[in-house]
Amino acid sequence: MSSRTRSRIRTQKVPAGITTVRIPRQRGRRSAQPFVVVVSERRSLASEVAAGLALMVWDYRRQLAPLALGVLALPLTALLHWWAWWSGLILAPLAAAPAAWLAFVLLRRPAGRSVLLWRLGLTLGATSVLTWLAMAAAFGPLAGPLLTLWLITAIAAQVAWLVIRRTDGRRIHTEA
Repeated sequence: MSSRTRSRIRTQKVPAGITTVRIPRQRGRRSAQPFVVVVSERRSLASEVAAGLALMVWDYRRQLAPLALGVLALPLTALLHWWAWWSGLILAPLAAAPAAWLAFVLLRRPAGRSVLLWRLGLTLGATSVLTWLAMAAAFGPLAGPLLTLWLITAIAAQVAWLVIRRTDGRRIHTEA
């Protein structure tokens, strides 16, 4: 075997547990370097668990939407607090927006008891979320009872989301 056909990386050290596959260089290009592909023989248990959790979260991504938004809100408010703590003062009036919406809707579109309860529930949920957002931006998301309030709100939103989606699905299937 001549030096032109033999790979020049034969003396390279490879870590234990790694399989190295060498693809020889192409015949027409003398200056091209050979490709080296390193393939792990076995994945670790931690990577298997992480891959399984990632696949499970991906499969149920629509069901976990409120939880994902809540988890995303925590570091974003921490960043907002670090960057501009006074932004909580700007966000505080937004907490009154759901109550203003409710008053507007009650005057313009009176409804029955079930619709009124839905509107009240939505107003209460949106007010609590916007109040938490303003307070977390002003004081930090881990200050005082804000983390507990975040946890309660995230769990309530997730449970309500799952219940609403389940009843909507049943209603759609029974009508068809």
